[in-house]
Formats: sequence, C-alpha cells, structure tokens
Amino acid sequence: MELVLSTQRGLCSPSVGEMAQHGTARHGTARHGMARCLPCRHTVAQQDGAAFAAAAAGTCCRHPAVPATRFAGMPALSAAAGGASARSAPKAAAERGDQRFPVPGDHISHGRPQAGTRPRSRPLPLPPGPPRMWLLWLAGALAVLGVTAGPSPGPSPDPSPDPSPSPGPSPGPTVPPPDKASIFADLSPAELRAVRTFLMSRPELGLSPSRGGSLAKNSLFLVELLPPKKRLALRYLDQGGPRPRRQARAVVFFGGQAEPNITEFAVGPLPRPNSYRPLHFKGGRAIPFAARPMTQLEYELLHRTLAEAMEPLDRLLRDSTGFWYHNCSQRCLTFSDIAPRGLAPGERRSWLVLQRFVEGFFLHPVGLEVLVDHRDPDPRRWAVQRLWYNGQYFSSPQELAESYERGTLAVARLPEPPSRQLFSSYEPRGRFATGTPTEVHGAKVCEPQGRRYRLRGNQLEYGGWSLAFRLRSSAGLQLFDLRFNGERLAYEVSVQEAIAFYGGHTPAAMQTKYMDAGWGMGSVSYELARGIDCPEAATYLDAHHLYDADGPVRFSSAICVFELPTGVPLRRHFDSDFRGGFNFYAGLEGQALVLRTTSTVYNYDYIWDFLLYPNGVMEAKVHATGFIHATFYTPQGRRYGSRVHSHLLGNLHTHLVHYKVDLDIAGTSNSFETMDLRFENISNPWSPGARVVQPWLHRQPRRSERQAAFPFGKALPRYLLFYNPHRRNRWGHPRSYRIQHSSHAGRVLPRGWQEEKGVSWGRYHLAVTRHHENEPTSSSIYTQNDPWEPLVSFEGFLRNNETIEDQDLVAWVTVGFLHVPHAEDIPNTATPGNAVGFFLRPFNFFDEDPSVASRSPVIVRPLDPPAFSQLEIQRWTPASPGPCVAPGPFTYNGTYRQE
Repeated sequence: MELVLSTQRGLCSPSVGEMAQHGTARHGTARHGMARCLPCRHTVAQQDGAAFAAAAAGTCCRHPAVPATRFAGMPALSAAAGGASARSAPKAAAERGDQRFPVPGDHISHGRPQAGTRPRSRPLPLPPGPPRMWLLWLAGALAVLGVTAGPSPGPSPDPSPDPSPSPGPSPGPTVPPPDKASIFADLSPAELRAVRTFLMSRPELGLSPSRGGSLAKNSLFLVELLPPKKRLALRYLDQGGPRPRRQARAVVFFGGQAEPNITEFAVGPLPRPNSYRPLHFKGGRAIPFAARPMTQLEYELLHRTLAEAMEPLDRLLRDSTGFWYHNCSQRCLTFSDIAPRGLAPGERRSWLVLQRFVEGFFLHPVGLEVLVDHRDPDPRRWAVQRLWYNGQYFSSPQELAESYERGTLAVARLPEPPSRQLFSSYEPRGRFATGTPTEVHGAKVCEPQGRRYRLRGNQLEYGGWSLAFRLRSSAGLQLFDLRFNGERLAYEVSVQEAIAFYGGHTPAAMQTKYMDAGWGMGSVSYELARGIDCPEAATYLDAHHLYDADGPVRFSSAICVFELPTGVPLRRHFDSDFRGGFNFYAGLEGQALVLRTTSTVYNYDYIWDFLLYPNGVMEAKVHATGFIHATFYTPQGRRYGSRVHSHLLGNLHTHLVHYKVDLDIAGTSNSFETMDLRFENISNPWSPGARVVQPWLHRQPRRSERQAAFPFGKALPRYLLFYNPHRRNRWGHPRSYRIQHSSHAGRVLPRGWQEEKGVSWGRYHLAVTRHHENEPTSSSIYTQNDPWEPLVSFEGFLRNNETIEDQDLVAWVTVGFLHVPHAEDIPNTATPGNAVGFFLRPFNFFDEDPSVASRSPVIVRPLDPPAFSQLEIQRWTPASPGPCVAPGPFTYNGTYRQE
C-alpha cells in the first residue's frame, strides 16, 4: 500500500507574509538553480525547464497559464500595498505583536477585523459488493477489478510514494518523503509489483493468479510493508546507524497441496527483492488453512452454490418478496455472510442472510437464513446444512419448499418497496418544523492564508508536532516516530482491531461476532467525499493496496489531512474589573490538525482520526456510522434490540476498538503509575477543635504487567501516568504523559468463553507490557475465522508478568460502546454520541503550556479606563482572515482499480 499526495481543492495561495517576503505576488524567486513557485509553494529545479521558467515568471509551475493573482484565496492588493516595502512595516509590527487600533466607544468588536467571504457555486449508483456479501453482478465487477497484472517493468529504485496525483481538479505538488520518515512509508505500486513478480517467478512456490481457477491452488493474498524492528529504526533515527533494510510482508495461501496451510514471508530487499524467508507468530504455530480470510473467488463459488440451492425455493421467494435468487438478472436477492464460520477450529460454515437487493439492502432481510458448509477446497462438496425461515428451522431447501407447497408454512409476505424515498435511502423526506434553510451550504473550513502544516511524503509536521504515518492494508492507520518539538513521545500509535459482537433470535444474529482485521480493515479505505467526509480545503492522499488482487489497486483520496477549527478556544480569559469594565481579555483560538481515513467494513463505516493539538495533546478517535447490522423481525427478537421497521430488528451489539501506544517519554526507559484521590480527616490547624476533610493525591507505582492490567468491571484510576524516572521538568517533577479514555466500553463475552479467547485484549481498559519484537500486534487477520485457538493471544503477553519499571513500555488501550439500535438509526447510525477514543496528554512533561509558542492569540487591553474609548489589540496574525472557500462544484469518482 502506498500514499500519493493529491491536493484537489483548487489553486493554492501564498500567505500575506510570504508575499511580503518575496516581493510582488506575481514573481517567484530563482537562485542557485532553484525557483520557488509562490502560487503552489513548490520548489522547482532549473533542469525542469518550462516549470522552472513559469515559477520564476510568477505563474504556477503546474498551471503556467494561470497567473499568481488568480489563485484562490489571494488577497486583493492596492497599488499602495503592492510592493514589499509597502508591506514591510505592518509585517514587522505584526511579528512584534504591537499593533494598535484606536476604537471609538467601548465595544471591543469594533476593533476586530471582519473576515471576508466568497460566494460558492452550487442517481446514486450502488457500489460493488462489500466483503461480507456477494452481489449478483460480481462476475462483471471481477472483469473490471480483476485484471491480471502483466510483466512488471521493474521497480523504481526510489522507495518513496508514487508521485502521481489522484484524479480531480488542480492536483498539488508531491514532495518525496524525508529520508528518515520514509523507512515507515507504505510500499509504492512499483514495490508491490516487484514483490509479486519476484514471488510469482519462484518455481518452488508454484503460485497462480488470485482471480479465477479453484481454491486448491497456491496464491498470493496480501503484500504490505514489513516495518523495521524498533531497535534498528532507533539506531538509524537517533544514532546515525545504518538504514534498516526495506522489506515486505507477503501472505501466501498454499491451497494446492495435500496439507493446505498459510505462510507469511519477509521479502526483500526492496526495491529489488531477491530473497524471502518465513515469518513466525509468537510460539511458532502454523497458520491453519481454515483460518484464512475470505477471497472474492470463494465468494463467487459461494454465490453459485447458493443459487443452485435456492432453485427449489424460487416460488416461495417470488410470492413472498417479489424478488428471487436463482437465474436472476433484475429484482434480485443478495446475501450477507456471518462470521466466525462455525463453532470450533477447522470449521468453515457460514450463515448467509438473504436480502432484497435495493439501495441499503442491509436493512432488507427477507426472513431466510442459510447455513453453508464450504470447508472443502472443492466446491462440488459444499452443502446447505440448515435453513431458518421466519422463526422455523429446516434441514434442507426441499423441506422448506414442501412446507410452503402444503400450506403449513408461516409465510412472511413483504410489501413492494417504493421506487422513491425508500426508508433505507438518503433521499430527503419530511420537513423541519422551524423552516430554517437546509438547501444552502452550511459553514465550511477554510485556510485563509494557506496551509499551516507541512506534508512531505509520509511525514507530517504541524506546530511542534512531527510524525510518520502509513495505512496498513490489514488494520489501518499507523503512526511512527511521534514527536513534539523534536522530542519523541511515542515510537508507534496504531489501530490494532475493531470488533462488534451481537445478540439475537435468528441463527445469523446469535452467531455474529465480527473481528474486522479479518476483513482487511485497512484495505477498504474508499474515496473520501470533499466537503462531507473531509473539508474541501483538505489535502487528499491516494492509497494502493495489494489485497486479494493480482496487482496494486489504487484507492483515490483514501486519506485526508486538514486543520480543524474546534469551535472552542484552546484557552481564554476575560479579566473583569467588577465595575462594568475589564483589565484585559486574552484568547487563543482552538485548532487541531486531523489525519483521517475511513474503513467501510460491510455495513459499518468507521471514521478513524488522529488529532494533534498545539498544547502537546494527541487524540485518537473513531466514529461509527453506516448501516446497522439488522435481522428479520420476530416477536422473540425484541429481547435483543429494537424493532426499527415493519420487518426489521436492530440487533444489540458492543463495539470495541484496540490501539497500540508504544510510548517513549523522554527516552525508552519509562515507568508507570496511577494516581487518584483519597480523603483525609485532619485537625484544622487554624481553628482549634474543628476538623477538615480534604482530598489528597494517592500515587501507586505499578511494578509488573499484572499490576498494570485494568479489567472491565473494576474502576479505572483517573490518572494513568507514563514517566521517565531519570528526567524531570524545571519544577522537579518526572516528565510524564497520561492516557485519558473517552469510552464506555464493557465486556463482550464472559472471560474464556470460546470466541472470547480471540479477543482477550477486550478484557482490559488498559494493559501495559514490556516492548518485545515478537509482540507487534494484539490481533491478526486470522482471528476472525479461528477465534477459538487464536494465533495471537494477547493474554499471553501478560502471562509472564514481567517488571515494567524503567523499561521500554507499550500501552494497549481498549475503547468502545454498547449500541442498542433504535428508530433513529434509520437510515444510518449518526456520528454524534457514537465516537470513542483516548487522549495522550502531557503531565509535567513541559515547564509550561507549549502552545505559548503559537502566534495566534489575541490580547485586548483598555488604554484609558474607566472610559474605555481606546483599546490596544495585540495580535501576531494578519488583521483580516481574507477570502475563505474557493468556488467549485462537488465532484466524486468512487472507483478503485488495479493499475
């Protein structure tokens, strides 16, 4: 998987300060063989010819026909303010923060600059099938998406992300990643192809293409970056050591042999691999073939099996639903599949929920669920084992058909779905009582003086923050080398797993225990819609995945980066004189940088955010939205959720999300303690005979892993502190960071019960362990289909109960919530109230709030109290924000294709 920078929000604009620095806005700078393109801020080498000449002439190096003054957000300049000399005095004053504005009267607002505004100019196809279902037109989709990769032209020697922009208007520049951050960069398309070509060429592996053929073959399922070991990365990052070898992780399904299995390989060195070696999970267990994730080929074969099995039920389905499955080209049924696939290791039996294939088909079950055994590699041996229809079980389709023909079946007859304003669609219906307008655009995020963050390849910088990031095909966003003002706070912060465990009356509902890393949670990162999923002003990045495909598949605009006004000051104070006036007002506007992607795993959409605040706080957050996982309504089902439509039950479920936080607070030697309140009852020292009851801080060092594991059901201490025992701030405190939960998670199953063994991390709010290279993740892509004997047992991380004093520590954080669906979850679950996460907050790490370095505060002081006729307004930013959002229509592509 690879990231590509694509800025598609219109043309870029320089800031006022930058124009003043370089002279007129129409001219770039050219020196030492380099030109600075002011419109898009791209540095162009003289060897680049036309682009160099365009930048030096003041037009855009990427759009040479467009002069600099046409770029969105460019402030209008009068003739008097046109040159650098005319602007230098106010610029210098702004840097000192000593601008003075005489203001008549006593209204502070009269002295505030008013932001300018700019006017904005003004058939939903069904997407391809998600991983847990098989749409009837999949054969056509396979023809589009499953193009076999041809011979690779050979990998590029540069391992940095491919510079090609995603499709759309006015792509911005892509800068190769800085050398050190690039050791964490995802594999480029060239590297993905090189790994595949190398492995396909090895005769001893006997690999066949992923698409087509049979399941009894050897095939390459997944290729992604294999991150360097931490000790090697730190030696390179901090000590000038050798650059770690760049390697890929490759997952191969060996299905074409007598004893099928799955093997993972380390392949390298990149970009020109010439060797591979097997990778092993802790404990050295082999990966069972039955634990493999589903593939599109297996779904296609499952669809054929179900189509044949549904032939005896054709009349029942037509009569009761108006839709059918066998030999269908329109008014078709589809299905969603349930996991885990069975009740014990080695099984591969899936319950399939039949649904009418209309918009939002997840909310249209027809009352029929089918259990198919598909363990054998030969689909001719697959069989339907059980059926459930409207509250009754049947042993075969023929038995169900005979019951219908005899008239003994309780038939669930469904009304014809309307052609417009279907309850599962997003089409507007109804009116708000107030009549306030919703047919015009609402508030927007803008960057009036240009971006305040820097994105170079996979390195992101903002204020004091810097980090490297990647998007794993297997599990999603992963941050590395997280620093503030150059000091590393964490080596890694990453999403590990997301689960949803359900309850219900139907067999599919009671069996549903989704573990989304098993569905390629990071690979389903579809296009983000501008202005909806992320602001129009955001920077958008493409991703490339090689997951169940015969080559890299490009996902346009899969990641976005933007600065977000929080709507609340970072800090503020109004200092009253208590006589109708004030001594001063001061405030710092609240902003945060957001790194975002989404995972559409079947029905649910997860919105993954990492937020960076100017005061050294990082927030990890996930919003849950999308369609609820719903089953056919029966009166007995009310015990397990809410009836949300005529034939629909929203099933209760618990969401849990697991994060890895490898902290390095002022170094790798850290300790952990908790802190909470206790009360004391003491004699009052200034009033003899009286008593004082007051709180005091109870600190409890946690010296071993078991002491630092906090199970659900017990109170979690309110301060969870990670500190360096050898480093102190100016005031004598150990330099510390704390983890603060935003969650109301709970257990999904009793401890040790069958599938719970696969999610043993879900027993704890927080667990702290020693860092070990053989404990890189808390879950795996195989847990979904074998949770009973998981390859990764998180409980095993704690079993040896190692000391955690003055060690390299890892915090494992669980967040989540109980979701009892309700009528307001139709058509989709909304994000407000459905977000969980945690904060990483400084606690005596600094000597003061580090956001004092920001040049964004405003201070207002009266010059002539008590008259208040003149005010001093002190600020360090331009007086006016200037124009905001550039005009442009909404566009969306939505395709993801193998290149």
